[in-house]
Amino acid sequence: MSYHVNEKGFYGNFGGAFIPEMLYPNVEELRQNYLKISAEPSFQEEFKYLLKDYVGRPTPLYFAERLSKEYNTKVYLKREDLCHTGAHKVNNTIGQILMAKKLGKTRIIAETGAGQHGVATATVCALMGLECIVYMGEVDIKRQAPNVARMKMLGAEVRPAKSGSKTLKDATNEAIRDWINNPENTYYIIGSVVGPHPYPDMVARFQAVISEEIKQQLLEKEGRENPDYVVACVGGGSNAAGTFYHFLDDHEVKIIAVEAAGLGVDSGESAATSALGKIGVIHGSKTLLMQSTDGQITEPYSISAGLDYPGVGPMHAHLFETKRADFIAITDEDAMNWGIKLSKTEGIIPAIETAHAFAVLDKMKFKPEDIVVINLSGRGDKDLNTYIDYFKL
Repeated sequence: MSYHVNEKGFYGNFGGAFIPEMLYPNVEELRQNYLKISAEPSFQEEFKYLLKDYVGRPTPLYFAERLSKEYNTKVYLKREDLCHTGAHKVNNTIGQILMAKKLGKTRIIAETGAGQHGVATATVCALMGLECIVYMGEVDIKRQAPNVARMKMLGAEVRPAKSGSKTLKDATNEAIRDWINNPENTYYIIGSVVGPHPYPDMVARFQAVISEEIKQQLLEKEGRENPDYVVACVGGGSNAAGTFYHFLDDHEVKIIAVEAAGLGVDSGESAATSALGKIGVIHGSKTLLMQSTDGQITEPYSISAGLDYPGVGPMHAHLFETKRADFIAITDEDAMNWGIKLSKTEGIIPAIETAHAFAVLDKMKFKPEDIVVINLSGRGDKDLNTYIDYFKL
């Protein structure tokens, strides 16, 4: 069985490109060119150069001594929080801005929830001198004010999405509308492994540098390339796709995907797509999607702005359906407590999205000899106000 995309753009039953006719030329242009362009030596050379000297890769694989002792297992943290802009998002935006330039596009649009992808897009647009418009839900603009300020400092225009729940889903809708209206000069940098083919595969490939480095670093530290477990939080799922990518076909590596349960999976205030989702189409892709009995998308909820997406990338839907990955849902409360716990145990303040992944240590029993790699996907500066309000700090 393959866990990678096939030539039609599907992961098993999920994926494809379900798009309005107006978008077909844009998506088709990308589909025909993305593999060819990204394989060009000049592309690879610039991509690797920027990841090294601009982003700061490779990011460390850090042995978390105190956590390992407490949980009686070997816990390693992949430090994506140390990337320039504070999260893994920039790996993908570097790749896509180079793609946009090769395709001759001059105007960049993006959607963002937590603001990390918006900041990463604004960053690479500033780097390359390209116009940048970021769509962001009105609710997220309020709860992620520091990131909005960063985007503006970097020269991006932040446009509020005022429909629906005024969060990530609605920002994505607005970005797609913009793209339909400006097909010639505009490139849409999607921030996760979602959207029509080839986006899920292209984003996963750009993020795959994470698992590529994990293998090299584990070989140095433990004398073996493969951990026993890889763990990552999943909203749309790009940090997880990058963490899992080079382990997908190695069944000895167990994959754990951590979703946001919000106030509880059955509370009606949740974003646990694997538990609550049914097959549907969102933003051009067939995947698992939270929806009502008559097929209307239901509003997701999570205290973390980056995990409250009502669907999940088609790769992850396939990993769930085939049982290649274990999906675990973690509540707001557990995630927030882990935000404090990681801060006090390892001196690292994680993004709230990332904190969800650590709660796995309380939910599963690992053996002393197990090597557990947790992707520390982002740092917590953007979430300080949420932490302050929640814990009355």
